[in-house]
Amino acid sequence: MNTTVDTWAMFEKVTWEHVLLVLLVLLLARLLSTIVVRGLRHAAESARPRLRLAILRWLPISRLLIGFAAVIVAVPILVQPTFRNIVAIVATFVLALAFAFKDYGSSIVAGIATILENVYQPGDWVEIDGVYGEVMAVNLRAVRLVTADDTEVTIPHLRLWSAKIANATAGNRSLLCVASFYLHPEHDGEAIRRCLADVAEASPYRKPGSEVTVVAQERPWGTHYRLKAYVRESREQFAFVTNLTIRGKEVLRRTGVRFALASYAETSRG
Repeated sequence: MNTTVDTWAMFEKVTWEHVLLVLLVLLLARLLSTIVVRGLRHAAESARPRLRLAILRWLPISRLLIGFAAVIVAVPILVQPTFRNIVAIVATFVLALAFAFKDYGSSIVAGIATILENVYQPGDWVEIDGVYGEVMAVNLRAVRLVTADDTEVTIPHLRLWSAKIANATAGNRSLLCVASFYLHPEHDGEAIRRCLADVAEASPYRKPGSEVTVVAQERPWGTHYRLKAYVRESREQFAFVTNLTIRGKEVLRRTGVRFALASYAETSRG
């Protein structure tokens, strides 16, 4: 009871002028955050490709710093910054998060952990809860993804504690792409491997100097080839896979090889 009285006693001298001043600080912080985010996005799109992800990395960091700065400026306006008052405010805030905003507070903590540990950043391609897309924004509570179908998905950082997060780029511009081919087992495997490797090496979407790998696996219905290569730019991954598939099929037809025709059940079991 005494703790509650002491907590409310801190605000006895607060006037409407103090409240308006705090609102002004929050409004200016919001305005500054918007200006900084737009400026960084414009700089990222205007910069050279190799600098784009490095600039986008500062989006969540800048918003976090501005938010903390606004709190540091606003608190002394309402409360005299003594040690006892600060401890009381922190304790009250933690209790409110623990009981009233458990999931929200957990998402915020996970968001801070995500930013500090760099689990993902704007520009990365990640898969969370079966949703695969490009990270457009890492906010304090949630991450915003845009899928290949141009669908925006917001996922709370709370999933960091329980879900598997797959990051295909991890801060890099390139990622590994895979194109699959299903052939009848009667063929020259080494010749097919060379043909598929040549297809990937000649693709304009391939990252220069990157390795091309062809993996073959025998199935009950035929042979499954997986053509693996790194794309030069993550946003071109789907165009790259399409390019490999179409050109690969054309080259394979010229060799006279037969394609495997497996039923859906056989493919699923394989």
